[in-house]
Amino acid sequence: MTYQVHLTIKSKNEKTGPIPVSTTEAQTCPAACPFNNANEGGCYAESGPLKMHWMKVSDKARGDTWSVFTGKIASLKADTLWRHNQAGDLPGRNDQLDATACMELTQANDGKRGFTYTHYDVLGSERNRMIVTQMNRSGFTVNLSANNVAHADQLADLDAGPVATVLPIDQTSNTTTPAGRKVVVCPATIRDDVSCATCQLCQRQRDFIIGFPAHGTSKKKASAIAAA
Repeated sequence: MTYQVHLTIKSKNEKTGPIPVSTTEAQTCPAACPFNNANEGGCYAESGPLKMHWMKVSDKARGDTWSVFTGKIASLKADTLWRHNQAGDLPGRNDQLDATACMELTQANDGKRGFTYTHYDVLGSERNRMIVTQMNRSGFTVNLSANNVAHADQLADLDAGPVATVLPIDQTSNTTTPAGRKVVVCPATIRDDVSCATCQLCQRQRDFIIGFPAHGTSKKKASAIAAA
């Protein structure tokens, strides 16, 4: 199976900073993600210029096949910080990760500092959990995406990788989960002088959780999920 992916070598997004950023076809987004329009909605990528770009990638009018994309990643300079998926998810279909494609991505990232987020179910699917764990242990950082702080505790208990969570709109200061884990609010969401390029917390293996206050045109829907 192949997947359509677009790689921007130098992002113009102020929040990511001038690093390579990819966008993967929407068909990779699992039904397990509550922010899907097929579910409750609230995805920040479902509006504005990013949505138009994402639609072109999903329609295969823009971007590359998976093999071409991973070749481009392998060709990045050593130690390059890059973000996989400003929209889209890891390769997979029907809520199941594609183990072969995930390992191809991990191998292409060898010597680089790639990071991403996934909403694929790792609580109910041992197979997905094993794939994500292996990717993290092999040097590609996959943040497990939580819907709220209680969900973040469940994901952190798995020890499969670092965890990031959505927070209510008005949660702009550091907080804790029900189990007492520290939640650090993404600095780029509250400070204009910080970006992924300068922060780099999401690329690191860590024991604290990164929190993202709901944002985008559908932030009220996302905030409602985060507050559940």
